[in-house]
Amino acid sequence: FPALSPAADPAVISPQDPTLLIGSSLVATCTVSPDTRLRAEDLYWTLNGRRLPAASYAALGPSTLSVALARLNGSRQQSGDNLVCHSRDGGILAGSCLYVGLPPEKPVNITCWSKNMKDLTCKWAPGTEGETFLHTNYTLKYKRRWYGQDNTCQEYHTAGTYSCHIPKDLALFTPYEIWVEASNRLGVAVSDVVMLDILDVVTTDPPSDVHVSRVGDLEDQLSVRWSSPPALKDFLFQAKYQIQYRVEDSSEWKVVDDVGNQTSCRLAGLRPGTVYFVQVRCNPFSIYGSKKAGIWSDWSNPTAASTPRSERVAGGCDPKGGEQNTTLRRELKQFFGWVKKHAYGCSNLGIKLYDQWRVWLQKSHKTRNQVGKEP
Repeated sequence: FPALSPAADPAVISPQDPTLLIGSSLVATCTVSPDTRLRAEDLYWTLNGRRLPAASYAALGPSTLSVALARLNGSRQQSGDNLVCHSRDGGILAGSCLYVGLPPEKPVNITCWSKNMKDLTCKWAPGTEGETFLHTNYTLKYKRRWYGQDNTCQEYHTAGTYSCHIPKDLALFTPYEIWVEASNRLGVAVSDVVMLDILDVVTTDPPSDVHVSRVGDLEDQLSVRWSSPPALKDFLFQAKYQIQYRVEDSSEWKVVDDVGNQTSCRLAGLRPGTVYFVQVRCNPFSIYGSKKAGIWSDWSNPTAASTPRSERVAGGCDPKGGEQNTTLRRELKQFFGWVKKHAYGCSNLGIKLYDQWRVWLQKSHKTRNQVGKEP
């Protein structure tokens, strides 16, 4: 659109659309066109729709009215605060946007991950304070360390407000430099440069085909097995796994850390006749010996299974049997505590010993009376 000359407007505000630091003061003027036949005393000011007090006005001539604004706060909206000059009947003569805020802070905490080595997503934090009260634009830039030019990421907000996704054309076995530039009307700030190799930040889809099943009639155990993520077969990575499980009526998850690279695990020490939800996740690590900690996948969808109900009935007709069951339970608890201390949750050796011990214990009353004593 062609710019209108001041004479074509009913009034002109000066300064027009200024940008100011928080705490600044401003004197703005509204000068009406002679065509309106209005005078300074016929005018008033509003800021964001609220009438400003007449005590802050001053007539600077027959057709110019000023307003003084002191110690300005940050703009209520990133598109600026609306300062408007009105005629006595409420008509709008002219407007100006006040952009009041702070220059951007240096972006921090850049972290990146590559899903199945096919892309790269990075996120960051907007500085210690974050709020500038002005629209602040963030640009993620990256380049191969020793050669190549700066590239600019295009797909923003893919993993949250401060994130960007690079979908393809990334090289392996070469480090990248990555940084974020923040800019607004009051300045520019640049993050520190992060150096990374795609192989060090690989994550995968969660493990698939998670199955949870009972272990025969063992009322305190469940067996969990799963398939490794398909992408692991396509490149030179191994995986370590983690399991978490919870009781149906609880929100508290228990984590099993020591699964290693097995694709099955036995959960023991569970409550009889109880529904459990189980999830598994994967952390790929390169066989090239990366020293990075690796990035965990999302958890798999919860899989449910229940432990068998206890067949022992409290207060049954055989008090002697009841006593034996109580003793058995106590001894099992003692032994499981020992297994936990010495053999960890998913150790095949520990589970094998545990099963053998239970069978042996139930067969021999004499042996059962001696279990739990330290050799």
